[in-house]
Amino acid sequence: MDSITIEMKDFLLSIEEEKLKSQLKAIRKMRGKDVEEEKVVSTSIKSMSQIEMVYNILYQSKTPMHITDIIDKIKELYGKDVDRESIVSSLVKKVAKNDCFCRTGKNTFSLAKIGK
Repeated sequence: MDSITIEMKDFLLSIEEEKLKSQLKAIRKMRGKDVEEEKVVSTSIKSMSQIEMVYNILYQSKTPMHITDIIDKIKELYGKDVDRESIVSSLVKKVAKNDCFCRTGKNTFSLAKIGK
């Protein structure tokens, strides 16, 4: 396996891990257990870049999202405030390189089709 494949595998596994953590939290909340908001952010979330957060959110949504909704979701899931202009700039650069993201409308983004 080359290093890019290993990195992609690790990245996708970290996304799955975060999805499972969210699901477990929701289940505990539905069961009526006292679910206190996590004050200690896991190392994987701490080291996650803004683009990785956007990827994770778009992957979970499976539909295009407006940047405002993406930013709101980052705040909700990761407790992070992100600069709108910075994240849009990063996404536009990725779109221009055909790197993982595509633009579906004004300030609306989705994941590019795999194998495109």
